[in-house]
Amino acid sequence: MTVGAAIAIGGLIGIPALHFGGLELGLSKAVGELLGGLVAGWLRSVDRRFGRIPEPALWIFDSLGLNVFIALVGLSAGPLFVQGLREAGLALVAASLCVNLVPLLVTLLVGRHLLRIHPGVLLGICAGAATSAPGLAAVQEVAKSKIPTLGYGVSYAVGNVLLALWGSVIVAIMA
Repeated sequence: MTVGAAIAIGGLIGIPALHFGGLELGLSKAVGELLGGLVAGWLRSVDRRFGRIPEPALWIFDSLGLNVFIALVGLSAGPLFVQGLREAGLALVAASLCVNLVPLLVTLLVGRHLLRIHPGVLLGICAGAATSAPGLAAVQEVAKSKIPTLGYGVSYAVGNVLLALWGSVIVAIMA
């Protein structure tokens, strides 16, 4: 009930948007649902009686839910990726590598050498900033620990909000 209510309320919060000419600026339902989940998780951390979820249900959310999500994203993005690769060629691959690798490498270097963040937490931060749940799962599996989740939550939320907002801005600029 708690998870369903958090998703529903978060989705409703994400629906409204501001319109500036041809640009629509809003959180989106997905980001609203993410915020609803974060609020529900925070409430659970404050009061352990709030929104208890049985361990088997959490396992299903982690395993089955993540796999289905990745499969659906891959199926919907596949044809567009092939078309974009045909049109832009190797430049698209090189640009995507730079856009994805440079921020993560800078985060790792600054986090480790300047801020002296624990490597497990730092890798969780990178997985969250990249909005990569499979990345977090891989780091947890190698570390044999849940420590990387300490850095994941906030950076994941910020990454999703920035992705939604700047995605709209970039599309408006390119149009």
